[in-house]
Amino acid sequence: MSEEMVLSVFRGDQTGGREEEFHVPLETGMVVLDALHYIQAEHAPDLAVRWNCKAAHCGSCSAEINGRPKLLCKTRLDQYVGQVVHVRPMHAFPLIKDLVTDVSSNYRAAKQIPAFSPRTPAPFTMYQRDVDRVQEFHQCIECFLCQDTCHVLRNHNARDRYFGPRMMAKIAEWEMHPMDTQDRREFLKDVAGLPMCNVTRCCVEVCPEHIVITDNAIIPLKERVADLYWDPIRAIFRRFQRSSTSSQPSSTITS
Repeated sequence: MSEEMVLSVFRGDQTGGREEEFHVPLETGMVVLDALHYIQAEHAPDLAVRWNCKAAHCGSCSAEINGRPKLLCKTRLDQYVGQVVHVRPMHAFPLIKDLVTDVSSNYRAAKQIPAFSPRTPAPFTMYQRDVDRVQEFHQCIECFLCQDTCHVLRNHNARDRYFGPRMMAKIAEWEMHPMDTQDRREFLKDVAGLPMCNVTRCCVEVCPEHIVITDNAIIPLKERVADLYWDPIRAIFRRFQRSSTSSQPSSTITS
């Protein structure tokens, strides 16, 4: 007789909900998404769960397993033997139904990012070290687990003030590209909310692609913004330039 696992799955919508327990037979190689499919087939055909590839490439099946943001298709069920497996939707986003959340705020934020503007048309000739530096960010599958674990978004619901670690990596894709001509530092400070990140590295811990978002994207972006706005030498020059401009007499052109 195969061993049974107990899954406590959130059922509900914007009006409220609760966890409901299901018994699932454990089979070799089973992942949490398999267990949810079993529940849909045998117990609750109306259970809402988002998924697509079942191969950890699409980023669709993000949820929280025993309180930790994870991909349902990448999380083996046998690591929870002897435990009740609590499966809940991502906390940082508005709930739609059961395990499905509304992540559209991420796409709205992405539309605001100043686009890649190369100084010459592709193809480019680049050093391998420059390719390696930005290639890491292109590995993102947009599962938004990093967004879910970010305390600014998760605990303070500040999606309108901070774009989150995923968008910081997306900005870094272009900002660190040697052919790009855009200056996004003012955008990072005033619109994307970069200063709100306090570098806890929780986003790195949950990334299924092992992208080092904090060290390789957020901190270098913070340094660029700090160089422009908070470097004391630059501040002295800006103050001098403002005073020089204000002291110049205005001229009037008459015909």
